[in-house]
Amino acid sequence: MIWGLTIEAFTRVHVLVSLVGIASGLIVLFGLLARKRLDGWTMLFLATTAATSITGFAFPIDHLLPSHRVGVVSLVVLVVAIVARYGRHLAGAWRRVYVVCAAIALYLNVFVGVVQAFMKVRALNALAPHQTEPPFLIAQLVVFLLFVVLTVAAARRFG
Repeated sequence: MIWGLTIEAFTRVHVLVSLVGIASGLIVLFGLLARKRLDGWTMLFLATTAATSITGFAFPIDHLLPSHRVGVVSLVVLVVAIVARYGRHLAGAWRRVYVVCAAIALYLNVFVGVVQAFMKVRALNALAPHQTEPPFLIAQLVVFLLFVVLTVAAARRFG
């Protein structure tokens, strides 16, 4: 049991929150590209992305995993994004800081999503069972490059 839920139920909640974070984050990112703040979507994205990282630490473990390191980095980046957005109200350089930090937080969530997809989806796992094979590396490289391009464009347009 985790927070009163079975492991299976907690996992479903964690995955659902993560998917909402990714979907709302993509909406926010495309809003930034269109020079729109999308306040409600932004709040949903930041809250669910933080919740994804926080709930990731609740799973029973016996040692620190790479996903925990990603979660720590994500939470640090999210704190900076939240300060830039709500504490500094996107004033001056904080506007670009927000864009970059929000995009990094979204990327990290997607990065873990790709890792999980290659672990859990049979067809993907068959292509890269150890996640060192070319299909996995290519998928992660494409995601990374896409986020670099989108982040730079959003920082230029919104920032």
